[in-house]
Amino acid sequence: MTTVTMTINDRLVGPLEVDDNTMMLDFLHEYVNLTGTKFGCGIGVCHACTIVVDKEDGTSESVRTCINGVGRFNGKRVRTVEGHAKRNSVGKIIALSPVQQTFLDHFSFQCGWCTSGFVNETTVLLERLRKQPVKMADLEQTISAALNDHVCRCTGYKKYYEGVKAMLIKEGVVK
Repeated sequence: MTTVTMTINDRLVGPLEVDDNTMMLDFLHEYVNLTGTKFGCGIGVCHACTIVVDKEDGTSESVRTCINGVGRFNGKRVRTVEGHAKRNSVGKIIALSPVQQTFLDHFSFQCGWCTSGFVNETTVLLERLRKQPVKMADLEQTISAALNDHVCRCTGYKKYYEGVKAMLIKEGVVK
């Protein structure tokens, strides 16, 4: 057994005792009741289970939860797909994040299984580009580099990529 404490979506979770072999995906589902992060392949290939880990230096990274034990996240700040929308004082969603909104506006998903991974990866990309904007000539290559490892079996990716491109331009992270 191991004891873990972390901040998930700005909420302190723990200390909780969990089995040493518990994957972060299972911890989110079974201990915290956050089920938006999806199990896809179980071997870290499809990226449906991607979450955001916020680093101490103010940057963030995407991490797959089906292949990483919960112990890796002890003491960390993480965000799941449930943590991106703005909420009012009673917890009601009042606005989607720019990433969530663009995927909705572009109907980027069909079944939605891969969507949480795309939302989290694109959130990391947006945050990085807010600090280091990209040239318009490099935009499509930048999007592809960020999203190429994500597997979607429904849409053929076109609507995800179109939504991300439109959102990044709208957010002013393209020079």
